[in-house]
Parts: sequence; structure tokens; C-alpha cells
Amino acid sequence: MSREKIIIDTDPGQDDAVAILLALASPEEIDLLAITCVAGNVPLALTARNARMVCELAGRRDIPVFAGCDRPLGRALVTAEHVHGKTGLDGPDLPEPTMPLQDAHAVDHIIACLREHDSGTVTLCPLGPLTNIATALQKAPDIAPRIRRIVLMGGAYFAVGNVTPAAEFNIHVDPQAAGIVLKSGVDITMAPLDLTHKALVTESRNAAFRALGTPVGIAVAQMTEFFERYDREKYGSPGAPLHDPCVIAYLLRPDLFSGRHVNVAIETTSELTMGMSVADWWGVTSRAPNALFLGDIDADGFFSLLTERLARL
Repeated sequence: MSREKIIIDTDPGQDDAVAILLALASPEEIDLLAITCVAGNVPLALTARNARMVCELAGRRDIPVFAGCDRPLGRALVTAEHVHGKTGLDGPDLPEPTMPLQDAHAVDHIIACLREHDSGTVTLCPLGPLTNIATALQKAPDIAPRIRRIVLMGGAYFAVGNVTPAAEFNIHVDPQAAGIVLKSGVDITMAPLDLTHKALVTESRNAAFRALGTPVGIAVAQMTEFFERYDREKYGSPGAPLHDPCVIAYLLRPDLFSGRHVNVAIETTSELTMGMSVADWWGVTSRAPNALFLGDIDADGFFSLLTERLARL
């Protein structure tokens, strides 16, 4: 089986960090070409810093990291320090990164990478707001048919919102960008809150990370321990949802997931429901399906995969 070439577009974030680590721990299946950073959970300077810290934690200073858009398309940036802490990676005490940030802008690198590789061979994996991806599609429309697929974390339907009553954070931060991406004609898979809230880091699952006894295992346990305090307080849940690793796990083990091809539109005009993912789950409109909207996950299988792969780092 050939390795899937991917670009991870991200705003780390503890769960983003775990997603990056899962990709780096799976070199037989995944060829991580680059990490492109966007403002989201924290401002751009911190997301670019955090991505490099995670690469160094995994001993992968060879992964090129690019800084991209520092604000959404036409809106003020909304961040989530109340969830992720002031650095975005609160929890573990990781050293400041020493590997360089690449000189090119993330958007330009995405465009160049898609043009450089054979058409239909590069998958984009956005884990944060879709600003970089939408900007690339606007700047270079020729790249859309060259993208193999986009597998992203974002949106909500039955679970509704986690930042407003109607919207999931990644989509809410830049709904205009999300709208552009979902209208691009690219093959899209979405991992929404409906799915990710079934992938909870319980005490026993977090203990399994810590029991690995490695710097990676211990750091992941510390990340998720910090991360889960917010969800325990807000939802009364037994742990925190590991949103972003679901994207990478889907690439590795699609059999762990199920969903439905539906039409997904993004609300971009109403401040009341700004960023709402309007998923036509029951096919009540004539709009053609444009995304595989994941709805269920084998959580035990997911955490077994994650623990087994993290043990490799």
C-alpha cells in the first residue's frame, strides 16, 4: 500500500498536537509533507511555535513548518485560550523549539506543493480554521482538482455548537473560509462534534498514555489532563473529546468510522447562527451531497490505535 501524502494545516492546541504525533507515528501509511499553521486556538505566533515543539518532541526536526494566515477572512480573530491555556499547549513543560520556521508563507507552500506533486496525490488535513485552505483555493483555483481529498475536523449537527449555540469553533472562527472550501468541489470528509464527542479521553485511557513511560506518552497524558478540565466542567462528561486525532485516525483506519454523504452549507450572514454547519442529514433539500459527514466511531478501537502508535515515538 502506498503512503498517503498529506499536509496538516493546524492551530495547535493539545488535540492538534496529538493528531500531529499520530501522523508522525505512522510512517508506513502517512507521508507528512509539511505542517502549515493558522491562527485559531491561539494567535499565529503561538501555533507556529507549538507545531515545532511537537515535531521536536517526536524527534522529527525534518518536518517543514510554515506560518500562514494570522486572521480570518474579513472577521476579527476569535481564540480559545480558555480551553487550551495561554500558550495553546498548556499542560506539559516542553522546551522552546530550536528548529527553524520556513520562510515561505503557508498558503504559497500549499499551492506549490499541490502543483509539484502529481495531481490527486496530496491530501489536506485541516485541524483548525480553514483560512489557509480557502485562501489557497482563491489565490490558485487550479489546485482544486489536484487535491486528492480534504479530511477536516469541524462542524456539528445533532451535537450543535461548542463556541456558540449553533457553531463549532473551527467553522465559527472563519465561516467564510469554510463556505469557500465546501463549495470547492473537492472530495471532503468532515469529523464534526457529533463524532469527536464520542472519542473521550477517560481516566483509564489517559493512564494508558502515561503508562507508555516515554516523553511522548507522558506529554500526551499531561496535555489531555489539562484539556479535559474544561469539558468536564462544561459538559459533565467523563473526559475530553480528542477532536483532531480523529482526522488522522480516519486516514489510518476508516473502518473505525461511519457517516453519511450529505450536503453541508455554512451560515455566513446571520450573527445569531454564524458558522453553523447546515448538514442535510435527512436529504430534505435538492442540494447535492458535498461531504462525508462522519457520525460514529469505535472509540475503543480509536484509543487502541492511538496508544499503540504513540508507543512507537
